[in-house]
Amino acid sequence: MLKSPLQIARSSYQPKLPVALKGNVVLKEGEATQSVADHEEIKALFPNTYGMPILSMVKGEKKPMEPMNVGVILSGGQAPGGHNVISGLYDGLKNLNPQNKLYGFLGGPSGLIEHKYVELTGDIINEYRNTGGFDIIGSGRTKLEEPWQFDKGIEICHELGIRAIVIIGGDDSNTNACVLAEYYLQKGCGIQVIGCPKTIDGDLKNSQIETSFGFDTACKTYSELIGNIQRDANSAKKYWHFIRLMGRSASHIALECALQSQPNICLISEEVEAKNMTLNDIVDGIIKVIVARADAGLNFGTILIPEGLIEFIPAMRRLIAELNDLLATNEGFNALETEDEKRQFVKACLSPESSALFRDLPKGIARQLMLDRDPHGNVQVSQIETEKLLIEMVAKRLAVMKASGTYKGKFSALGHFFGYEGRCAIPSNFDADYCYSIGITATWLIAGGKSGYMALVQNLTAPASEWQAGGVPITMMMNMEKRAGKMKPVIQKALVDLEGAPFKYLAAHRDEWADANTSYIYPGPIQYYGPSEVCDQPTHTLKLEKGAFED
Repeated sequence: MLKSPLQIARSSYQPKLPVALKGNVVLKEGEATQSVADHEEIKALFPNTYGMPILSMVKGEKKPMEPMNVGVILSGGQAPGGHNVISGLYDGLKNLNPQNKLYGFLGGPSGLIEHKYVELTGDIINEYRNTGGFDIIGSGRTKLEEPWQFDKGIEICHELGIRAIVIIGGDDSNTNACVLAEYYLQKGCGIQVIGCPKTIDGDLKNSQIETSFGFDTACKTYSELIGNIQRDANSAKKYWHFIRLMGRSASHIALECALQSQPNICLISEEVEAKNMTLNDIVDGIIKVIVARADAGLNFGTILIPEGLIEFIPAMRRLIAELNDLLATNEGFNALETEDEKRQFVKACLSPESSALFRDLPKGIARQLMLDRDPHGNVQVSQIETEKLLIEMVAKRLAVMKASGTYKGKFSALGHFFGYEGRCAIPSNFDADYCYSIGITATWLIAGGKSGYMALVQNLTAPASEWQAGGVPITMMMNMEKRAGKMKPVIQKALVDLEGAPFKYLAAHRDEWADANTSYIYPGPIQYYGPSEVCDQPTHTLKLEKGAFED
């Protein structure tokens, strides 16, 4: 198989490993934990995994270990670095005992249920070190939530002698991991379950998890593209670029890309919700900047838009919540044939306020809101072209202003969506190192007999040699939320903190970035080789949160 020069070079990259994970490791227990909310409900649902202590890894005496087999699952959307988690897991297992085996379940959680797997040998692993994507075993979005599914997992694990399963995924996938761990403990079947924090969205973080893997690489990839567009905009001087960025439930990607590239406008969904803004309010803010720049002779600019913006507009959120419930429970909707019939049906079932809003939406947006839900019962916001909606609304308003003489500029707009471009990028040095450490950490959690934990690597703004490893109980991150019309235990998503340092930095500089003195930064491509201050830096978000950012 032909490979690019970069692929060949990256295959020999040796991820930097924390001193804390070199040599033999033992687990040190901290204090007991509790869930972030809904303590009694979560405790009742997870009696065997609730209240477990946070674990840290410290040096210890080497002990002989019996051979053990482990299974690994890639779950949910792709994120750069997943292959390095598996590489770290493989190397960790072989270092513990060369007879250990690692099995990969194919196509995500469904591979566990359908007994589709492959033994991951050294030859296979070596082909995927430091590469992007999840193609080593594939991924999927099958939810593990039914006892029959868990029992099918027991069958194949016992057949293969698998003692532990590692699930690499986001908040929903790790919620599934916790449910699976609880069930296997109740059954006493001798199968441990460990989770690993993955999502480019950056919303799987908390007091213990500093960042999810893939976020660093994806943001650097998007920021390069944004910088390229800004250089073009500053050269052609005739287009406004409306750039929608992946991240359905939180605006971490948009915020980080703004910190890296300094666009003229960056919308933050959480701010829109906090200020109870309407679509018209958002358009007003955009027009204010466009008009001011036009008055200075600048008929161009860049606007960053979070993918999930439309769900954070309070009135839109109420509409979407009603639609989610309606489409999850009403089979009559699916029997309708035409879009017009579906639209009329939905309008008749909504509350008067939501029905009026739905009626006023462009038909294209209304159609996108009625599309099939994802496996978790949520609207698929990646298919809602918010950037086109905003372009249409801004253009109409500016046309009226031009006719009245209050706007004298020229408005030409281009829409972009950056999503899949970043999910499978070759991992940055940070993600390559971080993911490899996560894999090694998961190995030690298994060796320590733990289940229901997420692999934990901290102190990430320091050099990799100084990172600290451990484990955090998944139940510690959980609360109860409404999903597909029912209350379910889920890991609480981390939204952008409007009182946090990253957002405050944006808020303090947004007027400067919007004005006539164009302040664009052109980050360029991800750097894999060169001085550490260029190649090994974490995100601006992480550095600001840890007080390590230098302006």
